[in-house]
Amino acid sequence: MEGVTATLSKPALKIGPYEVDPPVVLAPMAGITNVAFRRLCREYGAGLYVCEMITARAVVERHPGTMHMMSFDHGEYPRSMQLYGVDPKTMREAVKIIVGEGLADHIDQNYGCPVAKVTRKGGGAALPYKRTLFGNIVRASVEAAEPAGVPVTVKFRVGIDDEHHTYLDAGRIAEAEGAAAVSLHARTASQRYSGEADWTRISRLKEAVTSIPVLGNGDIFSADDALRMVAETGCDGVVVGRGCLGRPWLFGELEAAFAGRPAPQGPNLGEVSRVLRRHAELLIEHDGAAKALRDLRKHMAWYFMGFPIGSELRRSFAMVSSLDELDDLITRLDHDAPFPSEALGPRGRQGSPGKVTLPHGWLDDPDDPCVPEGADVMHSGG
Repeated sequence: MEGVTATLSKPALKIGPYEVDPPVVLAPMAGITNVAFRRLCREYGAGLYVCEMITARAVVERHPGTMHMMSFDHGEYPRSMQLYGVDPKTMREAVKIIVGEGLADHIDQNYGCPVAKVTRKGGGAALPYKRTLFGNIVRASVEAAEPAGVPVTVKFRVGIDDEHHTYLDAGRIAEAEGAAAVSLHARTASQRYSGEADWTRISRLKEAVTSIPVLGNGDIFSADDALRMVAETGCDGVVVGRGCLGRPWLFGELEAAFAGRPAPQGPNLGEVSRVLRRHAELLIEHDGAAKALRDLRKHMAWYFMGFPIGSELRRSFAMVSSLDELDDLITRLDHDAPFPSEALGPRGRQGSPGKVTLPHGWLDDPDDPCVPEGADVMHSGG
């Protein structure tokens, strides 16, 4: 990564009234992008950091767990909230609550989830196929947010599968209905997170959507990847998801690269341990020790990816139950071990491609405006 510099000169990314510099957005990830992880990432670099997915229905019903998830750190600005819903009326009401009570400064809508429990109800990546319904949802959200000056953005995938691409229609519809920006995860729902993202789709979306920013998402695991995506596709910014798992310092590397500075060297194991300890402290501050340490366990493999750590010590980290225990385990690490080059590649879930589960008759009429039954009966966070 040393020596990577930006050779790009593009206008600053603006989402509504907000300038996003560098043009980097943290993708909302269920169980990951809580207030603690966002703060950790923000300590390395500027950008836009989106919270975990919040369901519109849970906002309207004032679900206690959801209201706790709608937390932002002091100084976090703009406060970016991802809102999910399939019913224009529910989305309108939820947005009214959010903007009326000053709960967020930016609302992002995600129609890219490929998980079967979501698509089988007509939600997530299945929904943009219903063009009229999709447009109604975006319009209702924009109209509810507009009086408060809160921008609404929309994220989606290439389509359901290779026979049913929806991204160009989705981009044009979102643009026409007043979205402030669109983001494309350059995979179909059937790909899930497998294979490679097709960045040429981002280029095509950029050609189709001309009056608002287009952001690209998929396979950004380094600062060089981000610069290359912008150079190859012409997109206005990048959305980073799995690449920052166990690597919150990636946002510092991205900030340096987009500013034309060499990206800093990856941290040694001692510095990674310090970051891990900081992550634990922030989680405890947000959720209390018991829940925080349970939550931290899933991050261990990502933090230590590629480092020379014995299997027994890895298992101990993955079962940690107290801060004292974490501190003891950290003392057993080789703090001088350098950051491994093999840790720069893909991380997080990948899985295999597969057939997308859809409601019966879902593909019959793309202009059917009917709200899919039961698709919003799910917990916030995905």
